[in-house]
Amino acid sequence: MPGSGLREAPARVASGREQDCGAGPRRYARLRRERSVTRMPTRPTQSRVYCRRLAGLLVLDPNGDQVGRVHDIIVTLRLGHEPPRVLGLAVEVQRRPIFVPIGRVTGVESGAVVLSSARLSWRRFQQRPNETRVLGELLDRRATLLSSDTEVTVVDAAIEPIRGGDWVLDQVAVRTGRGRRGEVRTVAWDEVTGLSLAEGGQGAANLLAAFEKLRPADLATLLHDLSDKRRAEVAAALDDERLADVLEELPEDEQVELLGGLAEERAADVLEAMGPDDAADLLGELPAEDAERLLRLMEPDEAADVRRLLRYADDTAGGIMTSEPVVLAPNATVAEALARIREPELSPALAAQVYVVRPPYETPTGRYLGLAHFQRLLREPPSTLVGGVIDVDMASLRPETPLAEVTRLLASYNLVAAPVLDRGGRLVGVVTVDDVLDHLLPADWRERQLESDVDTHTTPGLFAPPPGGGEPGALGGVGASPPAAP
Repeated sequence: MPGSGLREAPARVASGREQDCGAGPRRYARLRRERSVTRMPTRPTQSRVYCRRLAGLLVLDPNGDQVGRVHDIIVTLRLGHEPPRVLGLAVEVQRRPIFVPIGRVTGVESGAVVLSSARLSWRRFQQRPNETRVLGELLDRRATLLSSDTEVTVVDAAIEPIRGGDWVLDQVAVRTGRGRRGEVRTVAWDEVTGLSLAEGGQGAANLLAAFEKLRPADLATLLHDLSDKRRAEVAAALDDERLADVLEELPEDEQVELLGGLAEERAADVLEAMGPDDAADLLGELPAEDAERLLRLMEPDEAADVRRLLRYADDTAGGIMTSEPVVLAPNATVAEALARIREPELSPALAAQVYVVRPPYETPTGRYLGLAHFQRLLREPPSTLVGGVIDVDMASLRPETPLAEVTRLLASYNLVAAPVLDRGGRLVGVVTVDDVLDHLLPADWRERQLESDVDTHTTPGLFAPPPGGGEPGALGGVGASPPAAP
């Protein structure tokens, strides 16, 4: 995080309160002017950030406009000595907190947290049972150093990005003794005890600890083999984005069952975290009144994308497309385009090319100009404008194009994705080869795959029947060790 000053030692805590880290309106007005509308920040650098230094920082959207200020950091504690996973930030907006997933944070610039998108859920943040507030709950807690059995007080905590776009709380700053004069030292999370979950706590916690490192498709396979009760417990304990990823890998009847077991507001949050095309497919399986009720609970922008997809027939380009491709303006640079397609949450098909349009840049966009494949981007200097390297001859689809014609187009031109344009020449979405395969395979292909995976133990050694039978149990040793202290 260049220039942020957040890689230093933990913040001083003797004053009991951080100094104002905000930069003042004039400075951020200049920052907004310096930022192009099409400027897309890169992913976070591998830098450790101390949570006390985040308190009160401005939160900016990609254009440099203020969203709010950091109120707290939300983590989920894990079993044993596994470092907590960072879920996101509680951001104070007009005196109320909202939740910003950590995946939306691209870095810290000039003392402000920068987001990758201005599209956020403005619903008031409500803490869930499996969530912990670092500033409000973890700091000032008593813990014990494993090396010396010394009782200490937590005075700060450090979070760090890891591979795959996730963040973990990997270190804590602790003070010995009970007064303010004790020695402050920084230790790895696994060097203290008394902060993690107890082994027997929170129902499905043992399973969740083993599930932590699994890919969504593998987790879906293992959930498929659990009892209905156990599956519901795990679904309730997963965070929204993780559950959304898993739902996308499950058969539609199991998606409906799991979604129906959630409170309606939580179900709406999970639908928002899903891709609009997957959310539309799932809502299409529900009774019309249930689907409409959930749509009303979703954020208006998110619901609008899903409603637009629900208007199209299932066997057309509009019915299978995603409405969230990588969109850039023609004056964006190749470097910015490559930064966008490096986003870890993008599927390989969506990351294969960027789509260049006139404003607005959310679908339905302004006039579509063309696309640039990532291989072409790799051959160009970073400062080249994408408007100069686009393919303007690539065939496009209409929302009403039948599935058979979509398939022929992708096969004829060896494409992994194709743009979908309305009659006004605006980009409304993209059809990927993944979308087409989902609709060409037999309707029960997911069930067959799940049964095959379970029968052949596609993840050998991770789960085994406990002595005497019963539910599969988590084996020890799952997950990586926390990063070592510097």
